Amino acid sequence: MLNLVRMPLRAPVALAALVLAALAAAGAAPPPARRVVSLNPSLTQILLAIGARERIVGIDDRSARQEPELSALPRVGGLFDPSLEAVIALEPDLVVAVPSAEQRDLLSRLRALGIEALELPDITLEELLRSIEVLGARVDRAEAAAARVAGIRATFAAVGAATAGLPHPRVVFAIQREPLFVVGSGSYLDQMLRDAGAVNAAAGLGGPYPRAGLEWLIAAAPELILDASEDPKAAASYWSRWPSLPAVASGRVVALPAGEFTLPGPWVDRVLERLAEAIHGPGLAARPAPSGVGAAAPAGPR
Repeated sequence: MLNLVRMPLRAPVALAALVLAALAAAGAAPPPARRVVSLNPSLTQILLAIGARERIVGIDDRSARQEPELSALPRVGGLFDPSLEAVIALEPDLVVAVPSAEQRDLLSRLRALGIEALELPDITLEELLRSIEVLGARVDRAEAAAARVAGIRATFAAVGAATAGLPHPRVVFAIQREPLFVVGSGSYLDQMLRDAGAVNAAAGLGGPYPRAGLEWLIAAAPELILDASEDPKAAASYWSRWPSLPAVASGRVVALPAGEFTLPGPWVDRVLERLAEAIHGPGLAARPAPSGVGAAAPAGPR
């Protein structure tokens, strides 16, 4: 158990709390964060994309696996079990996370210690884009964040225009096989399916990532199955147990790298293009020239 009385960071943390309170009372924005701990790989990737690598002092375990260039940074635990002691030891002036029940208590305790804990939602596309802008502003990379958001919006518009006149197949986007969880309505992935020129067969199930049953799957009769699960068994082999599904009968089962396609990060525009190609085949109109950003897009699956 953490002994706060003996922690050497107690005094500077308390001072930070007073400073933040004074700034808030005065209506002034806090100074740019210089020491950031990221508790989510999507936020870690955003920080890299907007050129804030030098601000990152600690990351979660999954971020370390997905971003090799950060593997030497201190780790503060997993997405569901981050360590309060490990975070405090890094003396951050900002901790960023995606809203979740698992991290709520940790973030509350950090705030009680005077450490800014910023929750950045990313379920919908607009939430994700806003989170990029907010995080960019907090680390003094507002221009790079705005450029990245502009690039995303431009590509979504271009891909939507390119696919508007194409046939829109009925698609099931599986993110887990057993039990089956799929992309439902309201998420950024649902938006991507629509802009990529598909009909989301699970849009009526309710919620962004609902659980689906076998009866529903058969009744949905998808013409295309996109499989982004982490199951090691080959997608075509797994889904072949239901040969009556139109997607299986026509050989339209496409495996997608989960770490890339289900990460709500700063390169969703590149992922959208690959998604459109998975749905309609290669040869769609190229994306507009990307706006200036702080880092290059990842070359492929991680």
